[in-house]
Amino acid sequence: MRTSHIFLALPALSVAQQQFPLVDQVKGWFAKASDSITSVTNPVASGAAKVADSRVQPLTVANYKDVLRPGAATASPGIEEWMVFVTGGNKTCYGQCARAETAFNEAVVLISASSSPPNLALLDCENEPVLCNAWVVGPPNVLHFLIAQPLADQSTPATTYRSIGFNRTTVTATQIAAIHLEEKYKDKAPYEGIFHPFDGQLAQTGLMIPIGYAIWGFSKIPSWAFMIFISFISRNMMSRRMQPPAAPQQGGAPAGGQPAAS
Repeated sequence: MRTSHIFLALPALSVAQQQFPLVDQVKGWFAKASDSITSVTNPVASGAAKVADSRVQPLTVANYKDVLRPGAATASPGIEEWMVFVTGGNKTCYGQCARAETAFNEAVVLISASSSPPNLALLDCENEPVLCNAWVVGPPNVLHFLIAQPLADQSTPATTYRSIGFNRTTVTATQIAAIHLEEKYKDKAPYEGIFHPFDGQLAQTGLMIPIGYAIWGFSKIPSWAFMIFISFISRNMMSRRMQPPAAPQQGGAPAGGQPAAS
């Protein structure tokens, strides 16, 4: 009986020996195909990244006022257009901003070829969390500014500001480039709230950056510390409520410390 089982298993072993080399060949073919695709796309991405590095200015909490101002990049009068790409890393973009960064780099090439390209900047929330928290922005995002030159009396006109978000898994270079090339920024209403980077109440009163530091500081506090603090406060409140009220004093002496007359 055992011998018959062995003879029955021989055809299966023969088929397996024929199939495994085929699987290996298929795997090898896919590996070669992936390598060929990578070899074609990498030069394009690396070339776009080099162009972006030469044309895009990094924004920090220390230099954004000097970078984003009329006449900072060009001396032409009128209104200057700025596009600020917001990106991040593992903490601020969950490690999924690589596609958006590649799309932006390729969009820089398209935008730079236009007749009147905008000024370009980059805000990395991984390295500049205070500024991102102060502006209440997150990646991937494009901040569009229209900054006007000062008037004759040196007063500063309002800055038109829009925040345009993108899907980190489907964003393309043409979508980002269309913000300028097709003026797609006009499809979104300008933001005029308190978190406006230049004209909002927080920016005008000088509280924007301190609030950014405060939000960033709270984000660094671990969740268990908040739970301990809340538990401590709630226990104190409960203990005070459970304390019986003080009994009124009876037979007390009148003012002056003299005993009451009988």
